[in-house]
Amino acid sequence: MNLLEYLKQYADVLCDEPLAKHTTFRIGGTCDYFVYPKTVLSFMRIMQLLKEQEVPFQIFGKGSNLLCSDDAYHGVVVCLDRYLNNFYFEEDGTLVAEAGCSIILLAQEAMRHSFSGLEFASGIPGTLGGTVSMNAGAYEKEMKDIVNSVRILTQEGEITEISNAEMAFGYRTSAVLKNNWIVLGATLQLQQDDPVEIQARIDDFTHRRRTRQPLEYASAGSTFKRPEGFFAAKLIDDAGMKGYSVGDAQVSEKHAGFVVNKGKASAEDVLVLMSRIQAAVKEKFGVDLKPEVRIIGE
Repeated sequence: MNLLEYLKQYADVLCDEPLAKHTTFRIGGTCDYFVYPKTVLSFMRIMQLLKEQEVPFQIFGKGSNLLCSDDAYHGVVVCLDRYLNNFYFEEDGTLVAEAGCSIILLAQEAMRHSFSGLEFASGIPGTLGGTVSMNAGAYEKEMKDIVNSVRILTQEGEITEISNAEMAFGYRTSAVLKNNWIVLGATLQLQQDDPVEIQARIDDFTHRRRTRQPLEYASAGSTFKRPEGFFAAKLIDDAGMKGYSVGDAQVSEKHAGFVVNKGKASAEDVLVLMSRIQAAVKEKFGVDLKPEVRIIGE
C-alpha cells in the first residue's frame, strides 16, 4: 500500500495543496499531501507511519503563526482543526478541549457559559494546540495563566497528561516546543462571571485590536518576539522601518510589529524584509530581534 492509500484510510486528503490557502499570511507553495485526521487514533496511526517511513511532516492548526516557503513542501501537512475540535465545560469552570478547537470559538463559548478567563484570547486566530504550545498571550495575559494540564503525544508515540508546571511555560515557548511534543488537548481553569461583563471585555479587546492592528491585510500576527526590556514594534518604528517594503511585503504603517502581505507577497519577500528589519534594529540599538513567526521550509 502506498502512502496516499494509507493516509486515505485515516484522514481526508488533499494532494498538491497550496499552503497559501491554509495560512493567515496567504503565502506558501504546495505540499504533497494535506491531511485532516478523523480521530485521535487515526492521527496516531498517521504519525507512526510518517516516522517509520521518514516522511517529512508539519502540524497545522489555523495557520496563524506561520510563514511557509514559496517552494513545494515534499511531505505531509497534518491539520487538526477539522475533526479534533470537541470540547465541554464542567460546572466548576473547567474547560476540556481538543487541540484543533478554535481559541476564538472557545472564548465565545466560555462567555455563553458565564466563564471568564479566555477574553484575552478572543481575537487570536489560532487553535488551542497552537496557543498552548507557544504560550500565546495578549493584553498582559498568557495561556499559562489558565492551563491546568495538557495532553501530549511524545516523540515515542505515547499519550500522556502533563501539569502546568511540567509545561515549563516561558515567553512564547513551552516544554512542547522544546521537546517536539504534539498537543492533543488541554484542560483550562476558568472562573464564573457575568456574561455581560465578559462580553464587554471581549468587545474592548476587539476594539483595541481593530484600531491598532492591520487586520485589513494578511499577516502572521506579531513578526518578532518582544526583546527583554524593549518593545519590538517601537524598536522597528524608531529604526525608521515602519512602512518599509520588499515587494508586497510591508512593515505595517499602522503597527510596526506586523509584517503584512499587501497582495502578492512571496515568502522570499517577507524573509528579506525581516532580515533588513533585524539589521536596522541591530545597527541602531544593538538589539537582536528573534522571529515569533514559525518559518517552514526556509
